Amino acid sequence: MPANLSPCPCGSGRAYARCCGAFHRGEESAPTAETLMRSRYAAYALGLTDYLLATWSRETRPEERDLAGDALQWIDLEIRATRAGGVADATGEVEFVARAIAGDTLRSLHETSRFVREDGEWRYRDGDLAPDAPVKLGRNAPCPCGSGRKFKRCHGA
Repeated sequence: MPANLSPCPCGSGRAYARCCGAFHRGEESAPTAETLMRSRYAAYALGLTDYLLATWSRETRPEERDLAGDALQWIDLEIRATRAGGVADATGEVEFVARAIAGDTLRSLHETSRFVREDGEWRYRDGDLAPDAPVKLGRNAPCPCGSGRKFKRCHGA
């Protein structure tokens, strides 16, 4: 888990403890579909399997989700669009692109996710994935995380 003052992995710019950390600890429920989507991205980045399963719709939830085999370093999240999913809505959609590094390859997960309210709380239902176009990263190329450092000295180490 990130330190309380560390930036939240969801990209909000807020400290983890005051952002997705509150959802991950069960202190609060996500008020909107986009907020739940961001918290689920942060859970993937942090390997929080229990949170991912707990925020999945009963209708589509898998029996288990093992992140141990995911050799991905999640580096950023871009929200492209939201449709409904507000505090008074029953359903919502969030289109996003999440980028990750696997070894020396940049991967992109582009999905339009659907969310539903169950028992008054937002849950991930399902989504439509766009095809991934992996990009091989050169050791001396700028790191795609935006740090300004070379890939080999940042996420390529």
